[in-house]
Amino acid sequence: MTIRPSAAIRQNYNEIADICRKTEEPVFLTKNGEGDLVVMDIETFNRREAMLKLREELLAVEEDRLVGRGGCTPDELEAYLDDIIAGA
Repeated sequence: MTIRPSAAIRQNYNEIADICRKTEEPVFLTKNGEGDLVVMDIETFNRREAMLKLREELLAVEEDRLVGRGGCTPDELEAYLDDIIAGA
């Protein structure tokens, strides 16, 4: 985890951007010693968003399964997940 003061984004934008790209992790910015903002490169953001969407979809499927709603075959699920992974 990388933590920097908020002034660093104004003074060292390129350094912060490089850290985000190299680590593929968010950088936490503080203001007056308190957490204030989180920044990350766009590729990491998009990857995280895709993962969250996939988790939400899997949770919905699991909830349906638990209450007895119809599902799909393992082959259909595998094809569906392959499509999602290919798009991420």
